[in-house]
Amino acid sequence: MTTTPRPILFIADLHLSPADPATLAALHAFLAGTARAAAVLYILGDLFEVWIGDDQLAEPAYADIAASLRGLADSGVPVYLMPGNRDFLVGKRLARAAGLTLLPDPTVITPFGLPLLLAHGDAYCTDDAAYQRFRRIVRNPLTQWLWRRLPFALRNREAAKLRRQSQAHNRQKAAYIMDVNAAAVEHAMRTAASQTLIHGHTHRPAQHAHATGTRWVLPDWHAGQGGYLQLDADGISMHQLDGSPFVLPA
Repeated sequence: MTTTPRPILFIADLHLSPADPATLAALHAFLAGTARAAAVLYILGDLFEVWIGDDQLAEPAYADIAASLRGLADSGVPVYLMPGNRDFLVGKRLARAAGLTLLPDPTVITPFGLPLLLAHGDAYCTDDAAYQRFRRIVRNPLTQWLWRRLPFALRNREAAKLRRQSQAHNRQKAAYIMDVNAAAVEHAMRTAASQTLIHGHTHRPAQHAHATGTRWVLPDWHAGQGGYLQLDADGISMHQLDGSPFVLPA
């Protein structure tokens, strides 16, 4: 008797915080329901609205998230987290508490013999030169070492200030600047020898055709709404959280 392989699920850009209880509830329901039937769950960045260090686990909402992820992992579904631009400071303490494995950005996996390039996506937004400069600074190990040694309250205030500044700057940018650059995407796919790229970050769920293959953009979650990408023996499909098809732009 042939057993049908369990699907592989991908999510990103949940931006979880106590300020959005509907999305917190949606995640807990997803982890206790749909995700339990998966072979593996990949979270491709920005699980959190902001992550200023693993001592953030002391806050009840984040401890509950870690517990739900641990529950999924303990049920036999491996969970992988690739940090994004909002939560690149996640570390070993969170990984242990949540029972997950941290992934570098980018990563190539080969389910069903198909090489898939996984990324958060912000590294491909190369038209936004100011952001890329900022990204290089905050991803520097020395910068992160110094940041983690600041008092929690100070990190919290500084993170909120940086977020307000980022929102103000983004309102002044053309839409294309904050999207991925096609040449950067195609270079990454060629380098990885992959004809399929899955990423988040841009909050523009879609399926794109490139000279190098197909690019899937994951949906973001907000106010209890969101979606996931599913890979199974029949191919790749995108779904709403209730399992219905996700309607992509034409």
